[in-house]
Amino acid sequence: MPSIADIRQTYQKFELLESSAAADPHDQFDQWFEQALRSEVPEPTAMTLATADTHARPSARIVLLKGYDRRGFVFFTNYESRKGQELTANPRASLLFFWEPLERQVRIEGIVERLPDDESDAYYDSRPLGSRIGAWASPQSRPISHEALAGRMRELTAQLTNLGLK
Repeated sequence: MPSIADIRQTYQKFELLESSAAADPHDQFDQWFEQALRSEVPEPTAMTLATADTHARPSARIVLLKGYDRRGFVFFTNYESRKGQELTANPRASLLFFWEPLERQVRIEGIVERLPDDESDAYYDSRPLGSRIGAWASPQSRPISHEALAGRMRELTAQLTNLGLK
């Protein structure tokens, strides 16, 4: 087995020069995101979200970008999840996109704010029913067995079916 120190990738596909970069970082992100979409990068909306708790202990996980504009980058999470609780206590966070086939990464840092309830509700309502049931059934960031989760999903599905929802 090779030494981990000897594993090396050379990144030479693209060159990033200040003179060729967009003057506005939002415009640069637009260009690169469009390239990621056109290049069929696997999971181009996947981004690492890094947060910290009240003791400054960092935590990172992958979330999905659901929108962006000049106001910021949008992702959704359960407010009771670890990341939701950390962001409530300390709203500073960073995002990292890594588009390996393009040999690119984008780092974003800033303050996270909750969307208005109507925007959060509209996103939630747009999710497939099975995804919504999974969100209801899962005790976010708490241990649960596969059997218990599956049982809770069956219960909720039956309740919704009895109400005539599908």
